[in-house]
Parts: sequence; structure tokens; C-alpha cells
Amino acid sequence: MKLDSAASALEPVKTKKSPVKKITKTSKSVSSKRKTIVRDISWLSFNARVLQEAADTTVPLYERIRFLGIFSNNLDEFFRVRVATLKRMDIMGRSAKMHLEENPDEILQDIQSTVISQQAEFNRIWHEIEEELKHEKITLHTEKQLNREQQKFVQNYFNEEVRTNIIPLMIEGIQQMPYLRDKSIYLAVVLAREDNSIRQKFALIEVPRAVLSRFIILPSKEGEHSIMLLEDVIRYNLPHIFSYFGYDKFSSWVIKVTRDAELDIDNDISTSIIHQIEKGLKARRKGKPVRFIYDQQIDPLLLEYLMRRLGLSKKDNLIPGGRIHNFKDFMDFPERVFTRERMRRKTLVHPLFHNAPSVMKVMQEQDVMLHLPYHSFDTVIDLLREAAMDPEVTTIKITAYRLARNSKIINALINAVRNGKQVVVVLELRARFDEEANLQWKERLEEEGVKVIFGVPGMKVHAKLCVIKKRSGNTTTQYGFVSTGNMNERTAKVYGDHCLLTANRNIMADINRIFAYLESPRHDVKHLQACKTLIVSPHNMRRFFIRMIDREIRNARRKKPASIILKMNSLSDDEMIFKLYDAAKAGVEVKLIIRGICCAYTENKKWKRNMEAVSIIDEYLEHARVFVFHNNGQEKVYIASSDWMIRNLDHRVEAAASIEDPVIRQELIEILNIQLNSNVKVRIIDNDQRNAYKHASGRKVRAQLEIAKYLAEKSYT
Repeated sequence: MKLDSAASALEPVKTKKSPVKKITKTSKSVSSKRKTIVRDISWLSFNARVLQEAADTTVPLYERIRFLGIFSNNLDEFFRVRVATLKRMDIMGRSAKMHLEENPDEILQDIQSTVISQQAEFNRIWHEIEEELKHEKITLHTEKQLNREQQKFVQNYFNEEVRTNIIPLMIEGIQQMPYLRDKSIYLAVVLAREDNSIRQKFALIEVPRAVLSRFIILPSKEGEHSIMLLEDVIRYNLPHIFSYFGYDKFSSWVIKVTRDAELDIDNDISTSIIHQIEKGLKARRKGKPVRFIYDQQIDPLLLEYLMRRLGLSKKDNLIPGGRIHNFKDFMDFPERVFTRERMRRKTLVHPLFHNAPSVMKVMQEQDVMLHLPYHSFDTVIDLLREAAMDPEVTTIKITAYRLARNSKIINALINAVRNGKQVVVVLELRARFDEEANLQWKERLEEEGVKVIFGVPGMKVHAKLCVIKKRSGNTTTQYGFVSTGNMNERTAKVYGDHCLLTANRNIMADINRIFAYLESPRHDVKHLQACKTLIVSPHNMRRFFIRMIDREIRNARRKKPASIILKMNSLSDDEMIFKLYDAAKAGVEVKLIIRGICCAYTENKKWKRNMEAVSIIDEYLEHARVFVFHNNGQEKVYIASSDWMIRNLDHRVEAAASIEDPVIRQELIEILNIQLNSNVKVRIIDNDQRNAYKHASGRKVRAQLEIAKYLAEKSYT
């Protein structure tokens, strides 16, 4: 199919300006000449929505600090992956043997200006939060704001905990610039004498935040809480650290380097995927710098020296900031200093499992949909624990992408092996930034006798699937699930996902076919081609959903009701976007709930009906993928592990399931309608990426609260 089939309808219209403060500005790359919005600019717009939550004074103070940490962490990963990739594209030019953005250099310039603008807004919000913290009698102290008791405490803490964990680097005397680690922050120090009798020197000290808490609670008056950052503890002790050099004047500023984190996995079939990933992880630690962040008050001579030694120029991503960097650590800001406790809602046990002695018995009687985190993830763990103990269970097979640090899922699977079950785990070793953890899980699982499969060469296994086989006499019964989220009990407390627990024979047959594909040495695609119920990437998911959109287009042209509701994390695939443009041009009602990247324009004067797109950023992370097609009144509803991105549709193993149970189908539609009708914490995604809030007309509806209430009051038979 040609990607320019909808070209005549692709000229976007400009939307009216909003009075809402804009954090992401429209860049040159988001121009009317493009048929879609640049993916990276759209991502920055998403991160601006996270920043809006930090700016929202109705959000509890602790949560606002966490949102600043999330914003910072997101931006780190963005530079480590996307900006690094764009820099590679820019260097390789037209000779690159990869999909290129049209103008990577222009996009990089737009990213630079947008990030600097967002950084200024970040600093403004943090200053505002600091003032509110003072009202709560919570104060961050610098090295110059300590009373006598606190000075003694800080000096003792340094001697007992910090001193042996730091080694200053006298960088001027080192021929080759020391390697500065990616996730670390450094104190860049100028050593001098007040009388200028000794030439000043430069030094670097790595702040040991990997082994010590970034936050030190100081002695304080009753009712007050004084906190000091680890780097300021080091600052206070600089005269002690450098006492034998004869200096009496010390100045220091925090700096940080972000490096290219893309793994280079070669295609040498003689090298195991394990060795390739281990090699890639070592190379990642020394990736090229893609961003240099520094305190904007830094000594100009020191900044110039560091840039020269690091091989940086003004064309690189040089981001001036405030005194504090690596703000992602603030996601772990000490909660105990707040007098008002956070009131996180308790999860519900799904009513069908209340006092149920057997999860599998309930599943045998009917399908059950868990809506996480409103429903407890413990039900999934209970299912695997029950399977591990049941003497009639013979086999458990499951996919694992990201696992919790102390995974109860893994514990259940290991116990299943000890109870004589055959256990197969498809472990995705290339799950970005979880590669090292998954290599460790591989060793643990194999030591216990679990059969570990590493997926498919050249593509990640992102499907969330499980099948449990139970043999009773001559009868084999199968149970399992299809999920939109990872098998991670920690993230299941904050990620909004759906997990279908089922004993449906057709679904189980297809899950077995997918595992046969993953387990076969040559990964014979005939196993995927044989799937009759599940829609699977990379085999047929793209074609299937294009057909579903085409059906709605035909119905619209025949003057029949036609509508599509799509909920996902990211929408960036050109072909799928152009097909949605065709639908809008034909008059299909298209509603989108997109948490992150949305590269689709939503308004065009040549369309019969503009698309409606919203993004919800709230207490929980909206992670589910749900697709609803009107189908002439016989709604078709699907849950999936995949977004509509090239990587998901063409280069990953993904699975989508049709929801056949009418009760569950209606339940999902009602949850989506709650989200579409909500008017609190909802931003409108428009052509200009302005993130204007959806205005509340009448009763205020906050989707996550309404969904929690809806599920708490829902009864099942």
C-alpha cells in the first residue's frame, strides 16, 4: 500500500490559540509541509504534560516532586536513545542503511531549543515547590546554611559514610580525560587561594549516589525537617578533602554527561545473543556524549576546559540548568518528612475471586478481566502459585519483558519446577535498560531448571502471554492470560493495564502456536500463520487493523454509523495514521486516547469529521492498549500489547485478543467512555501540540477516580 494515498487530505489546519500556559512550543519540524508530526517533537510534548502535573498546585506536594523526577528521568532516556539516534543519522547522512528522519539536524536544533525552554519552566516550578516546602517546614540546606549541630553531624557523616566512597580526580594532571559515567553526577571543583599565591586547579568528584542516599536528614527542631543533598555534604567538606594541597578557596558546580545508550548488536550468528548483549552493555557505558548539563553559574574557564577535554562543541546539546541535576533521584524524595500521608487508593480483589479457593476453577467457568491497578495483581500471582502446587498441572509457559526486582512471578515459576512441572520462560534480554537485570534472571532461572528462551533474532518479544496445561485423567485443560502490561507486580500498582484471564480453547490454542514459533530453532512463521483467534505481529496485525478501519470507512460512505476508539501509548506509524486520515475524510468518528507520542494531525478542513485526541496524565500511568470498532452496531473490542509504531507492528512479537465475552466487552467500552468524557487531568492533543486542558463544563469528571468507583460498585454473577 502506498503511504501517500491520503496526501490530498493531509494539509493540517491551525487550531485556535489557548490561554493555557504553553510548555512545548511549536517547532520548525512541526510544519504544514509534513504529513505527520515529528515523533521526537511529539514526545517532548508528552513530557511537557508530565511537567504540567508538577506545576499543578492541586496535586499533593510530594507527588509534584515525583513528577519533576519522572520528567527528568524521561528526558534522560530520551537523550540516551532518541537524540543519540538522531545524531547518528546526522553523521551518517544519506549513506545510512536505516530509516532516516528527513532532517535530523533540524530536529536536533528544535529539540535543543525546546528542552532549554522546558528546563526554564522546570526551574520555575522547582523554585515554587521549594517555597511551599518551607511553608511545610521542610527545608533543603546547602553547605552554607548549617547551624553548629548540623555542621558537626555533616562532618561526622562524611567521615563515616562518604569519605571512603569518593576519590577526587585531578583532571589537569591526567593525560586522557577520565571516563565520566552516564547516570552519575559530578562536582566540578575549582581550587584556589585567596591571595592568588598558587595557580588554581580543577578537580572532579563523582557523587556516590549509587551507594548512598542522595538525601541526608539533618538534626532539626521539633516539627521541622532539614534535608541536605549528598553533593552538598561533599561541598561542605572540600577543605578537608583537599587539605594537603594548600588551597583555602573552593568553588564547585554539579555537571552531568548523558551518553548514547543504543546497544550495537551485531548479526554474527557464531556469537550468542548473551555475549552480544554483554558486549553491548559494556560499550553502552562508554557511549558518545549526547548531552552535557551544567550549573549555569559555573566558572566560565572551567566550563570551557571541560568542553575541550570532553570533545564537546557549542553544536552539541549543552543544557545550562540550576544548582541541582539528576533530578530523577527526587522520585525517592523522603516521604516521611511530610506530615500529611499520601492517600493511595487500595486495590480491589476482583469480586469473582473473593473467597474463591481456586483461581483456575473460576477461569474454567468464565473469562475474567483484571483492570490494573484498580484490581489486585495478586490474582495473577495466585494463579501461578496455584499452578505450581497443583499435582495435575504439567506445564507452564510465560513471556517476561520487565520483571520486578524481587519477582514473585519468578518465585512461583521456580517453585513449579521444584514441584516437577515443565516451565518455559521467554525472557526478552533486549528490554531496554533491563538487559542487565534480565541476564541475571536468566542465570537464576536456568540454575533452577527452568527452560529459558531468548526470543527471535532481530526482533523483541513484547507479547504478554501465559499458558498453563493441566492433565486430569485423559482430559487436558488449559488456562492462561493475554495482557497489555508486564509481569511486574511493582509496576502493576501504578500502571493502568488490562489482563484477560481465560480458559478459552481457541485463545489457548493460539498462545501455544506462538510459543511453538518462539521455541522452534528456525522460528517457523507457519506457527503464527496458523493463529485463528489472536492477532499477531509481525504476521498479520498491521493488515488486520487496516481491514477493520476500511470496514468503518465503507460503512461511513454507505451512510451507516461508523466509529473507532483507539487507546494506546504511542501512535507514530505513518501507514496507520494515513489510514485514520482516510477514515476522518470519509466521516468516521475517530476518538484517540494517547498517553505519549501522537504523530497524527487531528484537524483538517478537508475532512468530513475531525479526529478527537486526548491524553490523560494522572496518578496512574495509562499503559493499556484497547481498540474498539463500531462494526455496524456489533462492536469489536481488542486488547493488545502493541502500540501503533513501526517497531511494534513489524519488528516485534506482539499479540492482540478479541474480547468475546459481552460483559467484559461492555465493561471495557464503559471504561473508555469514562476516559473520553472526563474533563480533569485531560489534555487535548491538537495540531500545534499545545497541551491545552480540556475545559470542565458541568460536573467535573476525573477518569481514574470514576473508574475506581465504577469497578468498586460493579457486581458480577
